[in-house]
Amino acid sequence: MKILSMNLCGKFLQLLILFITVLSSAQTNKHDSLRGEFTYLVKAKFDKRTDHRSEDSFLLQISDNRAFFANTVSLKSDSVMAVSGTTTHNPDGSITLGWKKGVGIPKTNFNFTIIQSNDKVEYFDYAGMALLTYKEPVIKNWKLVDEAKIINTITCKKAEVTFKGRNWIAWYSPEIPFPYGPLKFSGLPGLIIKITDDKGDFDFELVNSVPNSQLKGKVINIKKTRYTGAIETTQLKLKEAVRNAAANAAGVLASYGTTIIKGQEMLRQREKQREENEKYANPLELIIE
Repeated sequence: MKILSMNLCGKFLQLLILFITVLSSAQTNKHDSLRGEFTYLVKAKFDKRTDHRSEDSFLLQISDNRAFFANTVSLKSDSVMAVSGTTTHNPDGSITLGWKKGVGIPKTNFNFTIIQSNDKVEYFDYAGMALLTYKEPVIKNWKLVDEAKIINTITCKKAEVTFKGRNWIAWYSPEIPFPYGPLKFSGLPGLIIKITDDKGDFDFELVNSVPNSQLKGKVINIKKTRYTGAIETTQLKLKEAVRNAAANAAGVLASYGTTIIKGQEMLRQREKQREENEKYANPLELIIE
């Protein structure tokens, strides 16, 4: 009887663990259920010396309680980076690292991940091998304007805000009841369809959305390595860390006897060009706190 009781207890314990695991999994899936997926085209003028605007696409994935915003090329690269790296051992003992064809590189310098929720915005980016993050409050000082127009067949209303030193004009749709949008822009009573600064240097516009019928059973598929285990810091310190990591890349590689693609000289030339470009930089955020 004791043996039978122990077996029954063991089976009961296994069933209990299984139930808890399934329940936990269900809650996690519910939390990460995909409620909306939108693609934005970004046009960005980074250099004051020219009128050229870089173009790139970004994905906004929305779950029950938060939204994720990241570059579509970098998201696709996440799934192939691990198997697309190439290593060549040179006769002189150095190593050449590269990537197979098919691994895209974002056309803009927006390689970050942003998570929006009802009360905060979290920004994540890498400085070298370190994942860093900082938090900001959701924008509260929107000015709603009694003006409407149709953008890509969507009826939109107008809102304005001054954010990080730029004046922005947003067009949002109350018909799409998500209080989110591209970049750090959220807090409006509807999805932001288009937002542009008053100088026309930066423009984010919705160009594609996934029908609700195709979202059933799907979850947020942005890798958690993009936003878990990050070191919390400030925006200013994160920017400095990213800048220092780029400047030190050639020296670090040289200390390991390593070359990348066409060599360390290419990195040095890029760093020199980066320093020159900084003199004429036109950052999206003019005020860094």
